[in-house]
Amino acid sequence: MTVLSGKIAIVTGSSRGIGFGIAQALLEHGCSVAICARQPDTVERARVRLNAPDERLLAIPADVGCEADVQRVFAAVQSRFGRLNILVNNAGAFDGGPVEDLSLSAWNNVISACLTGTFLCTREAFRMMKPAGRGRILNIGSISAQRPRENSSAYTAAKFGVQGLTHATALEGRRHGIVVSCLHPGNVLVERRQETGAKSDDEPMMEVSSIVRAAMTMLTMPDDVNFLEAIVLPNEQVYVGRG
Repeated sequence: MTVLSGKIAIVTGSSRGIGFGIAQALLEHGCSVAICARQPDTVERARVRLNAPDERLLAIPADVGCEADVQRVFAAVQSRFGRLNILVNNAGAFDGGPVEDLSLSAWNNVISACLTGTFLCTREAFRMMKPAGRGRILNIGSISAQRPRENSSAYTAAKFGVQGLTHATALEGRRHGIVVSCLHPGNVLVERRQETGAKSDDEPMMEVSSIVRAAMTMLTMPDDVNFLEAIVLPNEQVYVGRG
């Protein structure tokens, strides 16, 4: 038995990487978990890999930037489990380049996945958690919300927004027993980095398990405690004044 046993969680962007790792850890801690991501095939592969009983795992294809999709996810959780205790807003997207070359579609894709999706899911979570008088929301931000990297204006703006949304909703949630926090990862060796071979991928990296461990620490705090923000990064990563 753990402090999370029997709780109901949603993890967005959970078909791989950090989201998958957090979903797996929540299941191991006794939670029932709903996972979602844009592509049906990747969600199905994640469901198979998680190898949890059907009564404890719900897999739903969804674009968190689409209001109807988000409402469908939360309605499915309400129907299957009847409540929601934990939301992990992990879904995101990255697109960059010099700002003068950044297309509006690329900008909108990043803002939609990272910031609009976090807002939409948080709104639905509040609607479910407020009547219960408790709940916990963990937003996955980025150290880009603290120290921007060159040629990442859309991602930086989105993650600054996630940080601000975290603070605003933490303030709104406190009178209702809803705790809202933000975890800012540094360079993590997720599948996307292994596939792209970008220049930044030559920098020091940490394993997904390090971020999962930090996330679980934040999610297992007592109900009356908010671990408001944390920055977790490889010890040798350039951080202050990075370029």
